[in-house]
Amino acid sequence: MTEHPDTAMLHTRLQRDGFAFLTAAQMRDLLQMQALGDWPAFVASWNELGPDTYLAARGRHRRRRHAVFSADASGEIRREPHQPHYQSLTYNALQGDIQRWFEPVRPAVAEGASLRRILAYCRELFGALAPATRHWHIEVHQFRIEARADEAGEPTPEGVHRDGVDYVLVLLIDRANIESGTTTIHAHDGTLLGSFTLTHALDAALVDDARVCHGVTAVTPLDPTLAAHRDVLVVTFKASA
Repeated sequence: MTEHPDTAMLHTRLQRDGFAFLTAAQMRDLLQMQALGDWPAFVASWNELGPDTYLAARGRHRRRRHAVFSADASGEIRREPHQPHYQSLTYNALQGDIQRWFEPVRPAVAEGASLRRILAYCRELFGALAPATRHWHIEVHQFRIEARADEAGEPTPEGVHRDGVDYVLVLLIDRANIESGTTTIHAHDGTLLGSFTLTHALDAALVDDARVCHGVTAVTPLDPTLAAHRDVLVVTFKASA
């Protein structure tokens, strides 16, 4: 099968720079939009996320669901039993070294065409970058960041960081009444390497987590009298034994 030219470009950019920004049009093409047969229901599922109680205790507002999958280099991508999300303090100074339990991604979402296609594409892309990897530990996060007139929303309250994985996809699902939310990419010494704002559904950022750090600036409402949110899907891939 001939490799898609945008995939070849992505390999080059990720190997050269450690990150890449993709427009919605590029992602629609790469994901083969017709394969996302449940996309409207997938997007609507962000209205059913549970509160992130770990952040709420600090006066911040974020909703989320979480799921873990595993995959070999080829074959079935399997959902694993529900389990906590864990990061060490090395990677998350705000909430590291604790097991954080979130409400699970609903079965219809986890088994649906959209998420399955996104996971399959990530395995294709990241697998080509790491051909020696035979097994992947995959985590899926549905995030909704809420912004209020008196309080900005914080997509990355831990600041500029690494996730402690191998590769990360951040896919914009929706943004309503939101301004800012700029993704910044940094070298380990803090040098700014690039920045871009995910503004249209399916705009995406891809990150080689070992090579660069990333963060997202706070978001505020365009109209302070109306509800405001930024919805993203974050998928992480980490080589496993």
